[in-house]
Amino acid sequence: MTETNATRSSDTPVFPEGRYGHRRTSGRRRPWLSALLAVALLAVLGLAAARLYRQYGDPTYDAQVITYTDITDSQLRLVFRVTVPAGGSAVCAVRARSRDGAEVAREEVRVDAPPGERQPVVEHLLKTSGVAIIGEVLRCRAAN
Repeated sequence: MTETNATRSSDTPVFPEGRYGHRRTSGRRRPWLSALLAVALLAVLGLAAARLYRQYGDPTYDAQVITYTDITDSQLRLVFRVTVPAGGSAVCAVRARSRDGAEVAREEVRVDAPPGERQPVVEHLLKTSGVAIIGEVLRCRAAN
C-alpha cells in the first residue's frame, strides 16, 4: 500500500481544480476611483447647497424689529428696519401674537427703499383681533 501526501506545508491553500470556480488573484486596488467618486459627490452637494442658498437664504433681504408700541385691544404699531439692495423693494410678512402665542394679526407689507438707501425704516399699524403682546417680522423677500 502506498501512502499519499494529504497535507501540504505551503501557506496558501490549494483547492481541487474546477470545484470552487475561478479564484481571483490579489490585484491592485483602485484608490483613484474612490477619490474620483468622493470629489464628484462633493461637487454635487456643493451645487445643491448653492442653489438652495440662493433660493431660501438670501441675506440681502433681512429685517430687524426696532420696536412695537401703541398696543391696544385692536392694534399694534410695529417699527422695523429692512436691508434691501440699494433702491430695491421687498415684501415682508409681519405678525402680532397674543400672550398665549396665538396669532392675532398677519399682513404682508411692501417696503420700497428710496434711491441710494439700503436700510429703510418702516412703521406699520397692524389691526389685531385681540390683545397683542409682541410684533414680529417673519421674513422678507424680493418684491415682484
